[in-house]
Amino acid sequence: MSKPSVLFVCLGNICRSPLAEAAFREQAALARLAAEADSAGTGDWHIGSPPDRRAQAVALRHGIDISTYRGRQVQAEDFHRFEHIFALDGENLRDLRRIRPADGTAHLALLMDLVPGREGTNVTDPYFGDAEGFDVTWSDVTIAAANLVEKLLERQD
Repeated sequence: MSKPSVLFVCLGNICRSPLAEAAFREQAALARLAAEADSAGTGDWHIGSPPDRRAQAVALRHGIDISTYRGRQVQAEDFHRFEHIFALDGENLRDLRRIRPADGTAHLALLMDLVPGREGTNVTDPYFGDAEGFDVTWSDVTIAAANLVEKLLERQD
């Protein structure tokens, strides 16, 4: 079986989706799950930019350096390259469904659908708030990432 591939998508790819990518990479490493992970945005404002400094700070507090991540925009080939594409909110999920090529094979879902009791909800967007909002976002994406790793491991059994 090929290793799982996962793309995390938010609007600008500088806050929520890089944190989700980092949390998933960490959870996969802890579980010794070989997986491909990346993040992207539906918008093009932050292509080539590093994650928001507050996102970098919360990741570093958890021992993860995301300073080398760079913003990118979702591309048509992502719908073929990745097995799973997780939107971090409903608006981005709608945008992904709209831009998905007719022959795209990726499974699309909300990230929080992986968390019992949080199905259909958005990952908290901390961009316009203070640094504490990034802690809430980190908590959201970490719980979802742990559940995703568990599901992917079950599938490999």
